[in-house]
Amino acid sequence: MAQNNVIPDMINNDPIYGQNNMAVSVQPDNPQQNMFNKSSHPIALLFYILFKGLALTSYLLGNIFTSNFVLIFVSCILNLSLDFWTVKNVSGRLLVGMRWWSQVNDVGKSEWIFEHREPSLANSSDSSIFWIMLYITPLVWGVLAFVAILSFSFQWLLIVFIAIILSSTNLVGYTKCEKDAKNKWTNNNVTSQASQFVNNFMSNMVTNSITGRIFGRT
Repeated sequence: MAQNNVIPDMINNDPIYGQNNMAVSVQPDNPQQNMFNKSSHPIALLFYILFKGLALTSYLLGNIFTSNFVLIFVSCILNLSLDFWTVKNVSGRLLVGMRWWSQVNDVGKSEWIFEHREPSLANSSDSSIFWIMLYITPLVWGVLAFVAILSFSFQWLLIVFIAIILSSTNLVGYTKCEKDAKNKWTNNNVTSQASQFVNNFMSNMVTNSITGRIFGRT
């Protein structure tokens, strides 16, 4: 069971979803700008990429700096944990206007909770980078798991499995949140259009009725 919370209009005054940020998100892309110049939240984008890179660097190049597996393991898990928390609680909200979490309800069942703003308001550059890296990350760790199995480096599989679980959890959460957002905003748009049509129809009916009575009396 999933619940959703659409971010209200009053959030336009919030520094995260403020009107200034919305204005930036609809500006045309300049091909001479890099992804950080195009971003509405370059610092959030930096840390979104940074922790993933640090985790992979620790895993792939850790042996160059130390032969202590425990130290490499701790470094990888620390960066993976920071990446998971940042993506789940910060990057998603700032870059694509989404957030998810799960909780146990009164009957003991786990349920998904979603928050999202209208998808069309997201910065196109931020959104593209967010989704590309969200999908690529578990695939990269999956390849590394395959390599570790072929090379019989089974102690490294623990790091890889943790990385796959954490990155896949965020992928599933945001995929569900995106689907919920599209359904919610599509229904809202349809309802709004239907309401506008009914209001216009009733207004025309009242206007025609009043006009008919006035001219009918004359």
